[in-house]
Amino acid sequence: MSRKKSTKNQNQWAELPTIHGHAAGLDIGATAIVACVPADRDAQPIRTFGVYTEDLEELAEWLVACGIETVAMESTGVYWIPVYEVLEGRKLDLFLVDARHLKNVPGHKSDVSDSQWIQTLHSYGLLHKAFVPEADVRALRAYWRQRTMLIEHRAAHIQHMQKALQQMNLHLTEVLTDITGVTGMQIIRAIVAGDHDPQHLAQMRDPRCQRTEQEIIKALTGHYRSEHLFSLRQALQLYDVYSQAIKECDAQMKEQYQSMAGLDDDSSGAPMPPLPPLPAAKRAAHCKNAPAFEAREEVYRLLGVDLVAVTGLQENLVQGILTEIGFDVTPWPTVKHFCSWLSLAPHNDVSGGKVLRSRTRKHRNRAGQSFRLAAQSLMRSANPYGIFYRRLAARIGKPQAIVATAHKIARAVYAMLKYRRPFELVASQEYERRLREQEIVRLRKKAARLGLQLLPLAT
Repeated sequence: MSRKKSTKNQNQWAELPTIHGHAAGLDIGATAIVACVPADRDAQPIRTFGVYTEDLEELAEWLVACGIETVAMESTGVYWIPVYEVLEGRKLDLFLVDARHLKNVPGHKSDVSDSQWIQTLHSYGLLHKAFVPEADVRALRAYWRQRTMLIEHRAAHIQHMQKALQQMNLHLTEVLTDITGVTGMQIIRAIVAGDHDPQHLAQMRDPRCQRTEQEIIKALTGHYRSEHLFSLRQALQLYDVYSQAIKECDAQMKEQYQSMAGLDDDSSGAPMPPLPPLPAAKRAAHCKNAPAFEAREEVYRLLGVDLVAVTGLQENLVQGILTEIGFDVTPWPTVKHFCSWLSLAPHNDVSGGKVLRSRTRKHRNRAGQSFRLAAQSLMRSANPYGIFYRRLAARIGKPQAIVATAHKIARAVYAMLKYRRPFELVASQEYERRLREQEIVRLRKKAARLGLQLLPLAT
C-alpha cells in the first residue's frame, strides 16, 4: 500500500517575506564553485565555475550581469578567500556564513543542492554575516599570523639546541634562564665555531647575568662529540633562518602600519596628544618576542588610546587582538555581542523558561585566546583584576575564573575602542572597599529575608 505524501509544508517558504531579492548563493570547493541566482535572472540559474583567477573573474561578471547585489558563501577552509577578494572588488555585499548555520535539508547532498539552499536562506534573510575585517586589517592579520607561525617553528629548534647541549653534558640551561639571550647565543656560536674551552667560553658572560663565571665554567665542562656538534650547528642555522624571517615580517608590518591613516592625519588640524607613559607596574615588563618596531606607537597613532596600558595586556597580545578584531568595534552593537563573539560569554540552553545548561561556547577565536592569556598572567597580581580572579577561582574554579577575568578585560578594551577613552585602573584599596560594601548590602538583604537585623560590632 503506497503512502500518500504530505503536502502540509510544501508551500512553507511562500509565506516568508523576501529580504534580499537580488541574492546569490555560492558553494565553494577545492576544484569547483557552484553558483545559484534567482530563477528569473538567467536561463541557467545554476552554474559551475572553476577555481582559477579567470574563472573567478567570469563568476563575478556573471553575477553582476544577473543584477546580483549580495552574495552568501560558506566559510570553508581558506577556499573562500580568493573568491571573497574578487567579489569584494565588484562592490557586492558579501555574507561569509558559518558552516553551522547552513544545515541542509534531508536528502541527497550535492554541491548544486548546497548552493540552492544557501541562496534560498539568504534571500529570506535567515543567514548572519560573519565578521570579516577591512582589507588593511586583513593584511596585518596575515603578517601577524605568519609571524606567529614562524615563532612556533623556531621554538622547536631552540629545543633541538638544548637537546644537543644536554647530550654533550653541557648544562647551559641550568645556569642561564634563556639560552637565546645575549650570553647564551654568544656561547653557542663560539661552541659551533670550535671554541670548547670552558674558561674562555665563560668570559663571554654578560655582566647582567646572575650566575658567576665559575658556575658557567662548571656547566660548560662536558664531552664535545662531533655528531652532537653537528646537530647543534644545524639547529643554530635553522634558528637564525627563522629569526631573519621574523625580522622580515616585522618590516612588512611596520610598512603596513605606516600606510594606514591614523588620527594624526585628521583634516581638522588638531594636534594629537603624545603617547602617555606606561603604568609603573608595566615599565619593567619585557617580551622577547615583541615586534622589532615601535608597534605601541603605531597603534596609538591609529586609535588614540593605549591598549598596552590595560592590565594584563602586553604588546604582543595587543597585536594579536587588533589584527583579529580591527580598529573599530562598530560591527558589534554592544559589549555583550563583542564578548559573545570572543567566546567569553556563557551560552545558555533554555527550555520552558528554565536554563538547562550554561557553558562557554567552544570556538577557536584567536582574539579570545589572547584575552585568556592576559587573564592567566594576573593570577598573582595585586591589582583589582588579580583580586577578581582569585575571588572567583576560590568559588568556581580556575578555568572559569580565567574566562571571567578575560571577559572583564575584553569589556575594558571594547569601551576604550568605542568611546576612545584611556584606561583607568581602580586602586586596589578602592576595589576592596566596594567589594566590602556590596557584601554588606547582600548580607542585610539576606538577614531581612530571615527576619533578622544586621548590626555592626561595637568598637
